[in-house]
Amino acid sequence: MKIIVCVKQVLDTAARIRIADGAVEAGEIPRILNPYDEYAVEEAIRIKEKIPDTGVTLLTVGPEDCRKVLQTGLAMGADGAAHLLDPAFDELDHDGTARVLAAAIGSMPFDLILCGRQAVDDDMAQVGPALAVLLGIPFVSVVTGLSLAADGKRATVIRQIEGGSETLDAPLPLLLTCQKGLNEPRLPSLKGIMAARKKEIRVLDAQAIGFDAAALAPGKVRQVDLSLPPQRKKGIILEGPAEEAAAKLVKILREDVKVV
Repeated sequence: MKIIVCVKQVLDTAARIRIADGAVEAGEIPRILNPYDEYAVEEAIRIKEKIPDTGVTLLTVGPEDCRKVLQTGLAMGADGAAHLLDPAFDELDHDGTARVLAAAIGSMPFDLILCGRQAVDDDMAQVGPALAVLLGIPFVSVVTGLSLAADGKRATVIRQIEGGSETLDAPLPLLLTCQKGLNEPRLPSLKGIMAARKKEIRVLDAQAIGFDAAALAPGKVRQVDLSLPPQRKKGIILEGPAEEAAAKLVKILREDVKVV
């Protein structure tokens, strides 16, 4: 079985974020593997451990330092990786990213494509489904459970829905976007980190994947501004008898909050 895992580099979610002039001051903030993509990598490795001759390839689009997140996935147990690196790939929106990934995957053999549910930086949750549409394969989003048939031709998938979950049966090739609860991602071991240094990371530009960068439409989605949410006022505790407290509450809602 051939599995491709699409991953993204994001700013460390534990770091303190500063915003200036409508944009994040990235500066020296560490970059990490997108947390939802960790579930995708882990699931691919678990399949590899169960099914002989399974190959797991990581794929990312981004600047030079994206190599670090590929090394993280390789240290977890992936077999190889490809880094789509080209000036034409800078500042892509979700549609452009999906088109670049589709061009690269079009020349690769695959049975299963795994993506994170969404990236924690933009929360768009669009690249996975868009990629499946471009490749002409079925997809299931927000997956929390996966089992493959013995013949490797179908999958039983559990996906999260509002108020519960549903179980679906789908043919391969198939694309899944992975949600928290699917598994518990492993931490790379020292052995895995050392082994990752010997694994190949192919660097592919637009020409290498047969992508016409000149035909890449300008981003349809642009970030025009970014700001922190307004600071919340300190809470008020209304003391006294219930009727008196209720009267105070109504007065605050009417005169201060202006919702009554």
